[in-house]
Amino acid sequence: MLGDGSLERLKREGRIVVVGASLAGLRAAETLRAEGFVGSLTMIGDEPHEPYDRPPLSKQVLLGRASADHTALPRLRSVEATWRLGVAATGLDMAARRVRLADGDEVPYDRLLIATGVRARPWPHEAEAELDGVFVLRTSDDSAALARRLDAGPKRVLVIGAGFTGSEIASACRERGLAVTVAERGAAPLVGALGGVVGAVAAEMQREHGVDLRCGVMVTALEGDASGRVRAAQLSDGSTVETDVVIVSLGATRNTEWLAGSGLGAGPRGIACDAGCRAFDIRGIVTDDIYAAGDVARCPHPLFGYQFLSLEHWGNAVTQAGIAAHNMLSESTDRIPHLEVPAFWSSQFGVNIKSVGVPSLGTEILVSQGSLKDHRFLGVYGYQGRVIGAVAFDHGRWLPFYQELIETTAPFPPAFPTVDRTSDGQRPLDADFPDPSVPTHGPTVTLGGYAPADRRMTFTPAH
Repeated sequence: MLGDGSLERLKREGRIVVVGASLAGLRAAETLRAEGFVGSLTMIGDEPHEPYDRPPLSKQVLLGRASADHTALPRLRSVEATWRLGVAATGLDMAARRVRLADGDEVPYDRLLIATGVRARPWPHEAEAELDGVFVLRTSDDSAALARRLDAGPKRVLVIGAGFTGSEIASACRERGLAVTVAERGAAPLVGALGGVVGAVAAEMQREHGVDLRCGVMVTALEGDASGRVRAAQLSDGSTVETDVVIVSLGATRNTEWLAGSGLGAGPRGIACDAGCRAFDIRGIVTDDIYAAGDVARCPHPLFGYQFLSLEHWGNAVTQAGIAAHNMLSESTDRIPHLEVPAFWSSQFGVNIKSVGVPSLGTEILVSQGSLKDHRFLGVYGYQGRVIGAVAFDHGRWLPFYQELIETTAPFPPAFPTVDRTSDGQRPLDADFPDPSVPTHGPTVTLGGYAPADRRMTFTPAH
């Protein structure tokens, strides 16, 4: 029998493979080295680039304030890894502990971290998606190509989808002085993430900045000219938008297809994990050598009914990566759970938007500070009599206070007078979220139910 010292030594040796040369993948690798891992470390990524920062791609890069090839993530320490970039993982053999690659190679591991993230959901009609001038925005190459097209001064840009990314793109285009139409099948921008009360404010912001915002409509077809360039879009209300650039912003798809048939509990909602980031197999049994972190992971959270949460948040990727890496090197008594309250931010139309908790779980909202009319406020979300989330429009300094209310399961509505309450905040309102069975473009947190191998999600194309 091995003693504690031998077990600890084994944990810090051997072969660790990280699939996903992403923010989560890089920060996990750095944590592994910082906590004493001395074995071999292999980083696998389907893009040819080393890990880079994604938030600037829909903001500074599109505004011409940064170039897409200058968004590399800073290295906090040397990871001394073997990098396999530009080659995708195509399969996993859990019994043999091997990752199969697109080039036919196989990479053995003793422990595996999956940080493959998400990709942009494409336009569902392949021939239309291939038209020159039709873009998605997720990768560095996507952003560089779109920025070049915007530099050429298109006559009109059409953004399909008014979630956070779509709204940020529209904001950047208007700041460039470009004509922009936004088509959103929901009742308002950001409605899937923040509800109709806040969505109405987002709609006002867009229209005040000159966006031709069309809500409650879907794009039914994209049309091209004889040279194969996009020239127009047909909408479900019978109208036509003439455009020479279309940006498809219909949300994200988690990169789990390569795990089909592996026996891992992975599906369209992500990879099911325990609170310590250990992945479940399809039988609901936790593995001890496979972990997941970042956008692709689904972990239960005690503040939100132990439902599996999938988070498309920058901060979550960093924190979860560190926890996964620590637990990969630790015995069970030394492992730690991932319990951080979700947090998110966006910058659009001159307003800084920040949120904590899971607003999309809320059924009511109370404007506790500021004013909806002024587009400067803080809204608190309630669910079953407790504070579940908060969002701030240019009011972010108060968010840590509301985060503490979420962490302590404080009652809703908050039982205290605020220093800056206006007539907006006298009583809670229906948060006005859309029917959860209807897909929306905007949520950054997905509540995924309880089954580790849940594969019941379907997507209905917007036509």
